[in-house]
Amino acid sequence: MDIRWVWESQNLAQRTLEHLRMFGIALALSVVIGVLLGLYLYRRPKLAPIAFNVLNILETVPTLALLVLLLPLLGLGEKPTIAASVIYSILPIARNTYTGLTSVEMSYIEVAKAIGLSEREVLLKVRFPLALPLIAAGVRIAVVFTMGVVTLGGLIAAGGLGAPIQTGIHLYDRDIIIVTGLWVGALALILDGVAALIERYLRDRYGRR
Repeated sequence: MDIRWVWESQNLAQRTLEHLRMFGIALALSVVIGVLLGLYLYRRPKLAPIAFNVLNILETVPTLALLVLLLPLLGLGEKPTIAASVIYSILPIARNTYTGLTSVEMSYIEVAKAIGLSEREVLLKVRFPLALPLIAAGVRIAVVFTMGVVTLGGLIAAGGLGAPIQTGIHLYDRDIIIVTGLWVGALALILDGVAALIERYLRDRYGRR
């Protein structure tokens, strides 16, 4: 197996940058939408079961099927790939945000109110910081989802590291498939490790004792 030949012939350095850019955009959108949705459902708890049921149903749709369904709306390329990544990644972030906000011990809330904090201040200064470790755990799950969907985006001309894998399949070139697949796996482990470190830091700083 000639790793160097695969790396250079498939331009894996450039493909990696494309992949990480799509990954970053998709994950950032997922975090913003997921946290905001979790905050909204905290304010509207009666809607939470409905919202989470809908998101759970979307999670059951196979990735390739979802990408195909998005093609008529968004066309080929990055847009449907990013959209599919966000759809899959919202649930763990929104659910963990909602759970984190609603599971804060009442003793913390009572102390905050006793010193004169308003409901908004309690949310921003007490509930949200204490929910951060759980939110980070949701983001860590989203990292794995996003990495997988962005890789499959190569099937619909999104570029990134999915493209050389698709090339390898078309050419029946096992070396291209194996080298690129291993590199995708290594990147996924690195990103998961970074997410784990952030989660641990937040748990050490804001974990409930």
